[in-house]
Amino acid sequence: MRRLILAAALMTSSTVFAADASSTFELRNASDLVRVCSLPQEDVLYRNAIGFCHGVLTGAFRYYLATVTKENQFVCAPNPPTTRAKVMNDFVVWADSHPQYMKEPPVDTLFRYLEETYPCRK
Repeated sequence: MRRLILAAALMTSSTVFAADASSTFELRNASDLVRVCSLPQEDVLYRNAIGFCHGVLTGAFRYYLATVTKENQFVCAPNPPTTRAKVMNDFVVWADSHPQYMKEPPVDTLFRYLEETYPCRK
């Protein structure tokens, strides 16, 4: 009986954890992206959140590079290159000072930051 109760408790707690994690990583707007990318290190989901943020950042930028012709690019990677962690942390700081964009789509706001911070030299 104890094993059955323990198994049920473990299944329930993992379901609650999974539901919490899925809602944590739902990006409805830029505010959600900033929230996920700024979870404290003590948070149980911190490592997942950092990986998720790096994935969003890298995926959005690589899609941009693959779909925007060189002559139409408005965001260019710095030389020497910076780290994903620095870009992510700087985005969170930038977002705090630009609350007017927090209800916009997350990738649109991310590219507002990137365009302002890493413009192409023409």
